[in-house]
Amino acid sequence: MKKIFILLTMAVFTLFAACGSGAEEATEPVTLEEKRAALNEKQATYRNLAQEIETLQAEIEELDPAAVKLPTVTTQKVQRSDFSHYTDVQGSVEAEDLVSISSEIGGRILDLRIREGQSVRRGQLVAKLDLESVEKQIAELETQLQLANDLYERQKRLWDQEIGSEVQYLQAENNKERLEKAIETVKLQLSKSEVYSPVSGVVEMLIVKAGEIAAPGAPIAQVLNTSKVKIVANVPETLIRSVGKGSKVTAQVPAMDWEREVRITEVARTIDKTNRTLKIEANVTGTGLKPNLLATMRIKDRAQNNVVNIPLELVQQEVGGKSYVLIQGKGDKGPVAKKVYVQTGDSYEGEVVIESGLQGGENIIVKGSRSVDDGQAIEVQEEQMATK
Repeated sequence: MKKIFILLTMAVFTLFAACGSGAEEATEPVTLEEKRAALNEKQATYRNLAQEIETLQAEIEELDPAAVKLPTVTTQKVQRSDFSHYTDVQGSVEAEDLVSISSEIGGRILDLRIREGQSVRRGQLVAKLDLESVEKQIAELETQLQLANDLYERQKRLWDQEIGSEVQYLQAENNKERLEKAIETVKLQLSKSEVYSPVSGVVEMLIVKAGEIAAPGAPIAQVLNTSKVKIVANVPETLIRSVGKGSKVTAQVPAMDWEREVRITEVARTIDKTNRTLKIEANVTGTGLKPNLLATMRIKDRAQNNVVNIPLELVQQEVGGKSYVLIQGKGDKGPVAKKVYVQTGDSYEGEVVIESGLQGGENIIVKGSRSVDDGQAIEVQEEQMATK
């Protein structure tokens, strides 16, 4: 070993001595041809020296294997497991009940007893309308009814005495009954002067203010029932087989740091022609989520059982595009890196399915995989089990 080291040192010294003496004896190159000739001469000298160094290193390794420093790598056992692929779709939280409070008849709002953001109960009085015109109409009808009753009584007495015609009697009776029914109808309208909330919830928006005219059937305010909310999303039609009613999905609301597995409660029966999506809903009542929050639905669209899947970062590519991984192989003098070509499949969150090339049970090189070559001797520092 000592003799070989001395020989290597002498070879290096001889090279530099030759270069130095040659530099002293030779004249400085001036022309382009002289400079090129000098460069070629030095390159040849360098190649010869490199070859001598390589030969001496090989002889040293053969005589003293312990002196060789092998690259250190770690491995993990390739295992088979189940693999699932998911697709995330954007959605939002919507209220199940958004109800309009409206009056059945028109009139000026005298008293509005709610404000935006206020909680209301079902059946709570929210507004009073001015129905003075209806009251006057009732008074007018009651005056007409008095006259009709008087005419009816007179006509009835005559008819009982067999005086007059039956037609006159029937007309008087009909006129009286018609006015009675009209008064009942108008009084019913008068009872609608008070407007009540049809549901419990929070006043989302006031549409009409106090003093303004409320039209029949037109909304006065909107009440939002926040206790019943749902997550709504539009999924691509390619996922139609994965989003059946009752299917489980993972719902997330990032702003609330909320995540839960929920079931799809409603699936649209038609595809939107404009964007080729399908509307789905998932009931999340009782979660405290607020309407219009952004949400995400994570849908499992593909699943494979008992397949080889490894970290995607371990798959390398050649210049020609072929994918490969490096595993621990057996050499004449110990473990070596072995290149194995693989065919990859689905990938998700840093994991990729290996469709061919690995069967499971191989020791794949993890740390140091990009610093060793095929067939290179390696030192395995530790072996790690895969964690899924």
